Amino acid sequence: MVKAEDMVDMAGGWREVFARSRVLPPPSHTVRLALDNHFTQSLGSQLTVGRLTAPHLPQAQEVSGVEQDVTYQLRVTLFDRNHQHFFGNTWKSPSLRMKNKKIPVNEVLYFHTSLRLPSTVMVLELVSLSPRPDGSQQALGRGFTVLELFTNRPEAQAADGDRRLNLHHGSPRSLIRPLVKATVDYSSLLTTINGAHLDCAIRNHQALVSVMHLLPENVLISGKENIPGLAASPTGDSLLKPQLLKMLPFTLHRLTISLQPSLEKFESQLLQLINDDCHNTKQLGPEATLRTVVIQERRLRVGVHNGWCFLDKPQVVVLEPVAAGSRGRADSTSKQSTPVKDRSATSTLPHMLGLRGSLELMLTNHHALAIVFQLEWVFSAPMGRETKLSATSTSRAAFLQCLRWGVWCPFQESADWKGDEIQLVLQGGARPNPHGVMVYTTEMSAKTQSPAPLPPPGSAQARDTITFRLSSGPERKAPSPKASPRTKREHESRHIRSPSSPSQGHKNVPPASPPESPQGPRLSLSQLAATSRYPTISHSSSALPWQQSFPSLLHPSPLASAHRLSHVACSGVSNIAHLEMDLHREGDGPLSAQDEGDQLQELPFTPVHAPVITLGVNMPSSCSVSSRSSLAHLYSAGFPNIVDSAGKVADVLDPTEPVAFDPQREESDPLQGNLLVFQFLAFNRIPTAGVAANWPENIYFTFQFYRFPPVTSQQLKLLTSDKVQQKASVPLPCVLASINKDGTFNSASPGLQVQFRVDSLKPGEKRWFLRYLALHTMHIDVWDSDSLLLIGSTAVELKYMLRQGKSAVQALHEVEVLTTDYLGEDTLLTSTDVGLRPALTPMSVHTIIRGRLHIRTGNIGCPEVPSRRRTADVTTSHFNIITPREGIGGFRGGSLSSRNTLQLNGRNAAQAPRPEEVEGQRNLNGPDGRRRKLDCMAAVRRREGMGEPKVTDRTTEARLARELHQIKPSGQHSEAEGIANMLSQAITTQHLLYAGLGSAEYVEFVLKNPFNVPQTVTIHSDDPELSVITATEEWAYFKALTKTPTPLEENMFHLEEGAPGPRVYLRPKESVHIPLKYQSFLCDHAMALQGPSFQPTHKGSQVAKKNLSNIVAAKTIKVTFRAEDGKPVAICQLNVEPTPHVVDQTFRLYHPELSFLKKAIRLPPWNDPEVGDPDVRTLISVRCSDPNVICQTRMLAPGEPQDVYLKVPGSPSPHIKMFFVMVFTDRWMAAPSQIWQIYVHFLERVDVSCVTGQRSCQSLVLRGKQAVRKVKCFSSHPQEIEVDPQGVFLLPPAAVQELQLKLQPWRAGSRFLYVNAVDVEQRRLVTAWLLCLNVHRPVLSKAFEVCVPVCGGRGSSRKITYTNPYTSSRSFLLRSDHPDLLQFKEEKFQISGGETYTIGLRFAPSQSAGSVEILVYVNNLEEKTEETFCVKVNYS
Repeated sequence: MVKAEDMVDMAGGWREVFARSRVLPPPSHTVRLALDNHFTQSLGSQLTVGRLTAPHLPQAQEVSGVEQDVTYQLRVTLFDRNHQHFFGNTWKSPSLRMKNKKIPVNEVLYFHTSLRLPSTVMVLELVSLSPRPDGSQQALGRGFTVLELFTNRPEAQAADGDRRLNLHHGSPRSLIRPLVKATVDYSSLLTTINGAHLDCAIRNHQALVSVMHLLPENVLISGKENIPGLAASPTGDSLLKPQLLKMLPFTLHRLTISLQPSLEKFESQLLQLINDDCHNTKQLGPEATLRTVVIQERRLRVGVHNGWCFLDKPQVVVLEPVAAGSRGRADSTSKQSTPVKDRSATSTLPHMLGLRGSLELMLTNHHALAIVFQLEWVFSAPMGRETKLSATSTSRAAFLQCLRWGVWCPFQESADWKGDEIQLVLQGGARPNPHGVMVYTTEMSAKTQSPAPLPPPGSAQARDTITFRLSSGPERKAPSPKASPRTKREHESRHIRSPSSPSQGHKNVPPASPPESPQGPRLSLSQLAATSRYPTISHSSSALPWQQSFPSLLHPSPLASAHRLSHVACSGVSNIAHLEMDLHREGDGPLSAQDEGDQLQELPFTPVHAPVITLGVNMPSSCSVSSRSSLAHLYSAGFPNIVDSAGKVADVLDPTEPVAFDPQREESDPLQGNLLVFQFLAFNRIPTAGVAANWPENIYFTFQFYRFPPVTSQQLKLLTSDKVQQKASVPLPCVLASINKDGTFNSASPGLQVQFRVDSLKPGEKRWFLRYLALHTMHIDVWDSDSLLLIGSTAVELKYMLRQGKSAVQALHEVEVLTTDYLGEDTLLTSTDVGLRPALTPMSVHTIIRGRLHIRTGNIGCPEVPSRRRTADVTTSHFNIITPREGIGGFRGGSLSSRNTLQLNGRNAAQAPRPEEVEGQRNLNGPDGRRRKLDCMAAVRRREGMGEPKVTDRTTEARLARELHQIKPSGQHSEAEGIANMLSQAITTQHLLYAGLGSAEYVEFVLKNPFNVPQTVTIHSDDPELSVITATEEWAYFKALTKTPTPLEENMFHLEEGAPGPRVYLRPKESVHIPLKYQSFLCDHAMALQGPSFQPTHKGSQVAKKNLSNIVAAKTIKVTFRAEDGKPVAICQLNVEPTPHVVDQTFRLYHPELSFLKKAIRLPPWNDPEVGDPDVRTLISVRCSDPNVICQTRMLAPGEPQDVYLKVPGSPSPHIKMFFVMVFTDRWMAAPSQIWQIYVHFLERVDVSCVTGQRSCQSLVLRGKQAVRKVKCFSSHPQEIEVDPQGVFLLPPAAVQELQLKLQPWRAGSRFLYVNAVDVEQRRLVTAWLLCLNVHRPVLSKAFEVCVPVCGGRGSSRKITYTNPYTSSRSFLLRSDHPDLLQFKEEKFQISGGETYTIGLRFAPSQSAGSVEILVYVNNLEEKTEETFCVKVNYS
């Protein structure tokens, strides 16, 4: 046992820091004023003090004789001039010397404060220090100055910049005189020292945000000081660019507290003193009865303190009385903690207090870091009149009192506590403590405050102690009170059993509250006045100040509530394959649903989502070098060569070497066209647990290149050569061959080639395309074409497709195909929670290499098509300025089908009917044509009826007459509408607009007032995605972005409520530029069904089609400019032509069906190069292409990672939801910096609990669809999951087929497996299941240990015996969880009842030293485990 005999000795380093960290609080009125102004966030600042020039300092007579020994010191303090109050601390500089009437200070101070008010200033005083005869120093003020920190602006930012402050005569104490209180400018009252000034600079310091938890507010500190928790800087200034020390988890357990002389006597004396004090301070009436104060609860507050402040909010736990003999089992879950012997003497008299469970603390290795314990009692005192009939239901108030406290430094040099029990002396009385509260003391306890050696137990001077153990790492055996679901359930079940005492008094009397503890979690009134959980403490109730009765239950602390509300998703650190699972069961919800009367208060809680890391985390490397045998094997396969237009083989680039990219050289290339080639050559299988060695047999690929549609390849067969494989020590890659519809494969032309032709790009797109090749990687998903399961994903760097002036280039890549596996912690079969999943299961993510893909990329230069180039050149002139032609000023008269009108509107104008046709229509509409019309309509009816009876009856004739009467008005109006349409086309200007997803297209329309009088024109768009830019800053931004040399006018538009659009004032014949912006965030999410595509067999290569998919819909938008009379002045018709977009990142998420997916994607750190300050955060905003998906991000403090939060509604299995997320880094969202394509696979969830090595059965139901299907079921781990029926079976329409799953897992923990039901004819997914396994370890029967030599070449053989426990003959099977390391002589044996069988074990040799535990299972014929042996193999 390690005994901390004195707190001063054991916490010397912490005591030194704590002694100089005393601060004065600011005025409470100032704090409230800051909160009223919404100044809740603390702002970090940096004060740089240069030199002080003082040619005429006032001399003191006392030190005139010893002026040569005088030194100077600068003192800095914060001051509130409205309340004339100094607060915070006073920083003192080292002793300084004056040279040439100048004092070089050269110090940098840091502080952070939320009191960003003009009344908050900083006072700097110059003090001279002269020695006294006794060796001390005499300090005399030589002048002071005042520095204003914040201005009167509404945002109250710090007044940054360099300052030169004049020194004033006198002392800073003059600022607290009543004459100065109402003065805003001190210069009018203070006398300036001639020529004395101080040079300094004040600036915002955003880097201080990350270390604000190490320093309290309003504390001035130098970067040279040693701050516990902060790493030392080689520059000497640790706060300039602060670096935090690594925090490590520690577990505090087996905690007990002993109070002297005993717990009962201690509490009895305490209650007697409190009750006497209550009766002495209150005048009792004649009707009053004895009112006693009772103990409500015993609490312990534990926190980590660095001498300045608590690193985190202290944890509050509840202590329970235990007997002295049960100290070692204080963390047990048993309710009876008293030993069996002498139970009668100790069952009613607990000797000490104990903590059930453990506490998790985050500590860092620093000698001044301390753990602070504060023991506090919650008391309940009566408030109203108490009678004998209502003694248990009177209104009572709760208050808190600190009784003892202690501090212990675990990392002090003299501390050696590893693995030992620590005993710490608790303190009381009037001593400064970290919580800043008054501590209870008595005369007896006051005598024990002297640092005397710890007396033996049982002596008269024994002191109050706390005993505990501290171990590194989180505790697994004893769960934390705040993290254990079982502890919460027991806690809540005790609440349910405890009776409730209704309150009868409703007086609005605030209860007495203890001094505030700003660092710890605050306890609500309902917590302090709750009914006790212990039978030895009296029950009570109380009334809330807002006239609601106190509940009789003890609510959890805010810290526990926050832990309960937080939801931690499965970690996903890879950007290739991800899984989002909600591990909560329906029965694991909170049990305190009976508290329906309390209004819940929202906690300062941020949802915890394990974020997906973007941009290349675990990105497969494309620099792998193939072996010579692999290269020779690929060369002999006969893949087609990549040649240029002249037939010459393309230059080969080495993917292991860097690429020199010259944009000018690429743009000056005479071959502006590019034919990009991707050749999928071969695939290397890598053995994986749970699957066969020849898996997969058939694969296909899905990927998307640049702006082309997504590509789904055809089935590819993996060909292996048995002769070659036998000679090779390492498996050679399997050559890929396309599979035909009839099942045969094409071995004559191996591999798969996909080509993309890129030419005739939009204006300015050439540079974007080159940037895409230089910086991007193409994401490729590899699928098993038989089971339609995702094998893994990979990525290929595209920078090796840059030609750099060459005619053609190629590169051979060997990339790893990766996937992610989620594994939870192992659980023992003997656990009491078998079958119940905990509320929060910690999951670890493992990256698994499924194989290696051999792919060859190439780029062949080709000339552009001349017709396309001419078309592109025509559209480049003034592509964003729309100018109406002079001929479209109005309709010039004449025929409606005039040549002029047709030329101006050639695309959309419709020729009007000829005059004779119009005349014929008029005759038809006349009275004489009525019968002719009826006959025509009857003939149309007969033709549409196809054989129906003739229309001869009068009823049908009457119906035709009514229809004729209905269409007569429309026929009369059609002529007027035709004329109006032609007139509107005469003033319509068309413009072709290429639009991509999320990109804003900016155009300016030249609007001219054709009248000789002023006009106020209203602008109206018939599509909300096209808007008018009315903000001047946004207009200037887009002008600069598009380099549009047109004038900019401020405040040109004025908006009115209810108006169809903005309005602009035009002078006679004036022309103005109207800025328009088109931006669409919505697109078509239609996608191909999951499965390979069927390509023609006669084509050797697949050319990507030019059809557009997953893009913005084509549309026509009209912008009408109407005059004051409502008639249109001009019409701008924008024909939106959709263009595909680039996908920067692809995510695949798996989630149970019909439930919301909540996911966070981690954003990379973006820095705007246009902003000079690196601490300024880039404004990031996100948009989603699916309006049903909630997508948002939050702006956090600098230095904190930023996440994009997604909430996706669920769909039935096996639906796949696809959408895009656009990330913008500019304020006006001109173009997305990143576009992510997200696939969410919804599957049916099945929960299974099983044991390793033992077969378990699970039933699934497969329902038929509308057609007959031939279905086969596949599993992701065939060696662990067998599906019955195994072969192809017929699934009729609307039929129900039962599937039997036989699971036999070999790894313990929480795992996720997949089962797919596939239509074998159409290669389409019918249904998918997600199996959530909770696998337990079995109970071990025996354990063995064996030593196997390393590099022995032959391994080792051993024998163990097994006795048949049955009386009859039985057959048994032998299984192992490591079949590659252990083999059996016989895997099946049969022995008679009671006989012994010798099991022969053969251990494989190992090439490296180490140890491994192998489990041997003895199963019966039904694969049920009879015995389990553990063999520990030591390779040495």
